[in-house]
Amino acid sequence: MSLYDYGKSKEIAAEKHSFASLIMVAAWGADTLNFGKLRTAFTEIIEELEKICFKGDRSK
Repeated sequence: MSLYDYGKSKEIAAEKHSFASLIMVAAWGADTLNFGKLRTAFTEIIEELEKICFKGDRSK
């Protein structure tokens, strides 16, 4: 972790995003190995993200 990463994490935390949205953001930026780790740790959130990706955005 760099000081930039630390500072950016504080900025993002101050924006009060939901936990699920933060996990999904991490998934979007993850490589294959880290995506797998996120999927194992946060199965329900990642499965929901995958459903939305493959079936379209439910907010529309």
